[in-house]
Amino acid sequence: MVGFPYVLLSRVLGANGTVPPSERIAMGFIGVGSMGGGHLRTFLGYDDVQAVAACDLRRIFRERAVEKAEQHKGGKGFRAYSDYRELLARQDIDAVTVATPDHWHALIGIEVARNGKDIYYEKPLAMSVTDGKAVREAVKRYGVTFQFGTQQRSDEKFRFACELARNGRLGKLHTIVVSSHPSITCPNQLNQPTPSKDEFDYDTWLGPAPWAPYTYERCASRAMGTAGMWTHIYDYSLGGLGGAWGIHHVDIAQWGNGTDDTGPVQIEGTGVIPADGLADTPIEWEVEHTYANGVKMIHSSTRIANRQWKQFAIRKGPGILFIGTEGWILVGRGYLAAEPKSLLTTTIGPDEIHLPTSNNHRRNFIECVKTRRQTICPIETAVRSDTICHLDDIAIRLGRSPLRGKLKWDPQKEEFINDETANRLLTRPMRSPWRL
Repeated sequence: MVGFPYVLLSRVLGANGTVPPSERIAMGFIGVGSMGGGHLRTFLGYDDVQAVAACDLRRIFRERAVEKAEQHKGGKGFRAYSDYRELLARQDIDAVTVATPDHWHALIGIEVARNGKDIYYEKPLAMSVTDGKAVREAVKRYGVTFQFGTQQRSDEKFRFACELARNGRLGKLHTIVVSSHPSITCPNQLNQPTPSKDEFDYDTWLGPAPWAPYTYERCASRAMGTAGMWTHIYDYSLGGLGGAWGIHHVDIAQWGNGTDDTGPVQIEGTGVIPADGLADTPIEWEVEHTYANGVKMIHSSTRIANRQWKQFAIRKGPGILFIGTEGWILVGRGYLAAEPKSLLTTTIGPDEIHLPTSNNHRRNFIECVKTRRQTICPIETAVRSDTICHLDDIAIRLGRSPLRGKLKWDPQKEEFINDETANRLLTRPMRSPWRL
C-alpha cells in the first residue's frame, strides 16, 4: 500500500500564534447598526473568534456587515439574514450579540438561550420587570453564558471606587447619588410612506410594541447619522432613565453597595415627562431608594444632581457619588475625585474585598464562553440593575412621593407590597402575535 504525502496549512494547526479553527468561537450578530456594528468590528479582530453571520432588518446594515466581514481575514462565507430565527437555527454558531432596539431584547434573548447559544446582551435587559425575569429563567434553564453590556464593570476606576465603598474606606456608606443623562424631546412628526420590506422591515421592527405609523425619526439609528430617537420613546425604551444611560450608573451603585442579588425596599420620586411630542420618556427626575442595609441611593437626571450635590461641580455630567461618614468618592467615565484626596492612592489589602477583575468587557465574555466561568456582568446582576430602572419609571409615572404614598418593594418576591396599581406596571402587553 502506497501512502501519499499531504500538507496541513499552519493556520489549521495553530502555528505561529494563530488559533486553530476548531478552537475559535463562531459568532453571530443580531442587530448590526451603531452598537451592534461596533461589536462586529471588535470581534472580527479577535483571533479566537470567527464571525459567521449577522442579522438586521435594514438592508443597508446587512450589506455593511457583509462588507466588513469580507474585508477582514477569515470573513469568507459570512452570511446576512433579516430574520434572527434563521441565524439562531444554525448549529455552527456558538455565541451571539444582541444589539437591537430595546423592545426586542427579551424576545430575542430568550430565543437565543433556547437555542443553547451564549449571549453578549446589550442593555437594557427588557421592557418590563416580568420580561427581565423571563430572560433570567431562560438563561439559567439552558445554562448559557451571559454577559450584560454594562461595560463600566470592566473599567478599573469604577471597580476601585466600589472597592473603597465596600471596604469601609469612606467610613459607613450611607448615600449613593447616581447622575444620568436625561432623555431628549422631539416634536410630533408627519407620517411618511413606509419603506419596502426588503429595504427596512418596519412592521417587524415594531414587533411586540404597539402599532404606530411610520416616520423616519421614530426608528432612525445613530448608524444612519441621526440620533436614535426611538431610545426616547416609551413604547421602545425607558430613555435616559434606563437603557440609554441610567442602567450603567445604577449598575455601579449596586456593585458598590454590595446588593447585586437584591434591591431597594422603598422607592419614592417624581419626574417630568413631555406632555406632547414623539419622545415621551423622563427629561428630569429624582428618585430615592432605601435599602435594607440603610443606604439611600438617589437617582437623578444630571441637571438636578448638579444642583443638589456640590461634588458634581467637579465634572458636570453623569457619574456615581459614594458618600460615607468619613469621606466620599466620585467616579465617572475617565475620572475619579475624592475627599480626602488620600483615598485616590489607597491600596486595597490582600485580606479586604477584591471585586472580580475584567479589563475588557468583550474579552471577558469570550474567556467565559471558553471556561464556563461567570462573566463580570451575569444574569442576576442584569436583572437587579434593570429592575431598579423600571421601579424608577413606575415611581415617576405614579408620582409616588411621601404625599402620594411611597412604593414598598419586596426584593425577594420581586413585587410591590400591597400595591396592585404599581404591580400592574411590572408587565407590558405585547402586540400579537409576539409573546414570550
